[in-house]
Amino acid sequence: MGRGLTGRRSFGHAGLALLVAGLCVVAASILLSRLDPGTEAVKLCMQVSVAVAAGALFIAALCIRRISEDRRQIAESEQRFRRAMEDSAIGIAVVGLDGRILQTNPAFAAMLGYSRAEIEALTFFQITHPDDIQIGRDTMAGLKAGTVNSFHFEKRYLRKDGTPVWAHLAGSVIRDERSGRPLYLVSQIEDIDARKQAEARIAEAETRWNFALAGAGQGVWDLDMRKGGTTYSETWVKMLGFDEGELDGDPNCWLTMIHPDDRQTVAEADRAHLDGKTPYFEAEFRMRHKDGHWIWILDRGKAIERDEEGRLVRAIGSLTDITRRKEAEARLTVSAAMLADEKERLRVTLQSIGDAVICTDAANRVTFMNPVAEKLTGVAGGEALGKMLGHVYWAVDEETGHRIGVTRPAIGGGQAPADQNSRAVLIRRDDTRCSIRQVVSPIINERNEFCGLVIVFQDFTDARALQRQLAHAAAHDALTGLANRSSFIRAMEDLVDQARKGGISGTDSGYQFMFIDLDHFKLVNDTGGHAAGDALLKRVAEAVRGVLGPEDMVARLGGDEFAVVLKSGSAAGAKIAARSIIDAIRGLDFAWDGRPHVIGASIGLAAIGASCGEVDEIIARADAACYAAKAAGRGCVCVAPDGEVMDDRMEPPEPLAAAS
Repeated sequence: MGRGLTGRRSFGHAGLALLVAGLCVVAASILLSRLDPGTEAVKLCMQVSVAVAAGALFIAALCIRRISEDRRQIAESEQRFRRAMEDSAIGIAVVGLDGRILQTNPAFAAMLGYSRAEIEALTFFQITHPDDIQIGRDTMAGLKAGTVNSFHFEKRYLRKDGTPVWAHLAGSVIRDERSGRPLYLVSQIEDIDARKQAEARIAEAETRWNFALAGAGQGVWDLDMRKGGTTYSETWVKMLGFDEGELDGDPNCWLTMIHPDDRQTVAEADRAHLDGKTPYFEAEFRMRHKDGHWIWILDRGKAIERDEEGRLVRAIGSLTDITRRKEAEARLTVSAAMLADEKERLRVTLQSIGDAVICTDAANRVTFMNPVAEKLTGVAGGEALGKMLGHVYWAVDEETGHRIGVTRPAIGGGQAPADQNSRAVLIRRDDTRCSIRQVVSPIINERNEFCGLVIVFQDFTDARALQRQLAHAAAHDALTGLANRSSFIRAMEDLVDQARKGGISGTDSGYQFMFIDLDHFKLVNDTGGHAAGDALLKRVAEAVRGVLGPEDMVARLGGDEFAVVLKSGSAAGAKIAARSIIDAIRGLDFAWDGRPHVIGASIGLAAIGASCGEVDEIIARADAACYAAKAAGRGCVCVAPDGEVMDDRMEPPEPLAAAS
C-alpha cells in the first residue's frame, strides 16, 4: 500500500507541473499579444495554452479522485485493524519506545483486571512482575539498537489486585518508512497462566513422586528400546555407588552386576515375564556395589509396551535396597524378644517386611495377618481375625507328618527364645501343601508378661527342593547313583564309633565290610571306550544293589572299585553274599556295538568291630584281601584277619568257576 501511495503522489506532482506549465504558456501568449506579433502566432499560442491548461486540469482532477480513494481505503484498513484489535480474544497493545501503553484492546485490559483508560495510563514496566522487568528492558534495548525486529518470550504481568499472571508475548517493531527509525511496538499477549499452573502442578507431582521414591530408598529404571538402552534414576545409581548417567545405555549392564549365584534365578524370572507367563517381574537378588561389597535388591518391573510381533519395546520398574531387611531376618530371633506389646508399632513393622506374618494374642487368637500370609495360607485377613490359630495356620513336620505345635512358651526369668523350623510343611484348607521355613517368636512385654506370638514364615518349596538335590548330589555318585566315597566313609565312621562304644568285636557286631574290584574292566574301556565303561558300571551298580538287602550300604569308591557294608549277618553270611555278587556280575549280559563283554569281580572281606582300628585301616585290610583274591586267580572271595596288623594268616581265597 505504501508503494501505491508513493506512485499516486508522483502522479499528482506531475499533474501539478503540467498545470504550471500551461499557466506559463497562457502568460507567454498574453505577453506576445502585447508585443504585437502576428495574428496567427498569437492564435497558435492561445490554442496551445488552452490545451495545456485543460490537460493539467484533467490530470489534477484525476489526482484528487485518487487521493480521495486512498483516504477511503486507509480509513477502511484502520477500521479493520480497530475491529480486529477490539474483537481479538487475546490481548493486543501498542507500546511506545519509552514503555508507555499507547493503545490496547479490551482483552488485554480484562486479562489484568483494568479498564482500557486505566491501563493506557500506565507503562509496561508498571504492570510487569519485578522478576521479569529485565526481559522487557533487554527487548527495548535491542529494538533501539536495531538488532531486534520481532520478539517472542514468556513473562509474568501483575493484575490490578497484585496477583501474577503468566503471558506469552509475540510482536514486532513498526519503523519509519524512510528513515527506518523505530516508532512503536505492536504486541500480542496470550494468557498462558492456566498452562503454567498445570505445568507447575505436574512438576510438583513429579517432585513429590521422586521424593517419595527417594525417601523409600527406591530407584527407578526405564528400558526403552526405541532410545536404545536403559536409563536409571539418581536414587538407583547412588544406591550402587555410581554417578548419575554412569550406567545409562546398555540394557544388559545390570545383569553383569548381579551375584553369580543369583543370575540364573533372575534371568528365569525376567524371561518368564517377557514371555507373558507372569503379570510382572519380581526378584530378590544381590548386586555388586561400586566399592565391591554386595547389597540385597528387590526388583519389580513390568513390560508396558510391545511391538506388533510381541517383542518388548518399553519396560519400567523399581529397585529397593532390602539389605537391612535381609539382615533383620537373621536377627529376627533377638528382635522378636525385644518387641513391646504396642500393637500398632508391631503392625507397621510387620507390614513393611516381605515375609508372611501372623500375630496372635495371649489366647492364641489371630490378631494380624499381612498380605503375604493371606496368600500362603489361602485365608483372607478379615476372615482370620479373632479365630484360633489352628483354623488359619496348620504346619506339620516334613519327615514325621506330626503337627508342629505353636503354643505359649514357659515364662522364666530370662528371655523366651524363638522357635525355628526349616522343615515345616504348611497344609492349607484345600489340602494343598507348601514347604515353609518358620520362626515363632513370643511377645514378652516389659513386665515379663506373655502377650502373644509372631509367626514369620516363607514359601520354602523351591529352596527345599534345591537343598534336597544338592544334598543328594553331595552324597551320591553322579554316574551310578550309589553313595559316593565321602558319604560312605562318614557312615562307616559312625558304625565304628558304635562298635567301640558297645565294645563289640568284629565277629559279633554283624557289620562286615566288602571291597569289590572288577576283573577285566579295563578291556571294556579299551575296546568300547569310556561310554561303554560308564554303561557297564551302571549295570554293575544295579546288580550289586539287587543282591543285597535294603538296609545294606553300597558305594562306589572310584573307578571300578565298589564297597559294601553288610549291616546284618555273620562272616559266613558275608561270604555267601560276596559269592552272590560275583555271580551276578559274571552273569551280566552286556554288549556294546554288537560285541559282548564278560567281566568278573574279586572281593575282599573285613569285619567292623571295636578292635578293628580306624576306617582307613579296615578298608586297607579289605583292599589287601581283594588283591589276594586277584592273585589267586580272580573271581574269588578273600577274608582279611581281624586285628590291627596284616600278616600272612589271611584266610585263603575260595576259587570259583569264574576264575580267569
